[in-house]
Amino acid sequence: MESSLQIRLATPDDLDEVMRLAVTACQENGFLDASAELLAKEIWPALNQDHGICAVIGPADTKAIEGLVLLRIGAMWYSQQVVVEEKAIFVYPQFRSAKGGRARKLCEFSKQVADELGLPLIIGVLSNTRTQAKVKMYTRIFGAPAGAFFLYGAKAAPGREVH
Repeated sequence: MESSLQIRLATPDDLDEVMRLAVTACQENGFLDASAELLAKEIWPALNQDHGICAVIGPADTKAIEGLVLLRIGAMWYSQQVVVEEKAIFVYPQFRSAKGGRARKLCEFSKQVADELGLPLIIGVLSNTRTQAKVKMYTRIFGAPAGAFFLYGAKAAPGREVH
């Protein structure tokens, strides 16, 4: 039920479940083998609200995590100005078609963070699975895309290992 869903900021106490979800996301969407160490280096500061945040979504009456968004704050490689950079939005497969629009809510949360901080948000879709549906949802939420990603010699595909 949509009204029972809650987005909350993840804390260091959520590390194990956030890492589980991040590994699952990499196995589903990654086009390179992921490193658990590098995932933790992005996630841990966000769990401590150090240049980023990690928000999770799940039932309001539990600590269960059904999806997450990982946002980091930093500069683009060519500028000293900072942006909010989405590193991942991921919802466990069993919750994607459930009522509540978890991915949409996490996208809206990302916009809210950018608005509250007065910073631009860079967010995108890098996937070969249901790509058009994802782009269509993002276009409804964020407006027209500002470009596209292309993979040459690789494919975002299920089954990537996490080391």
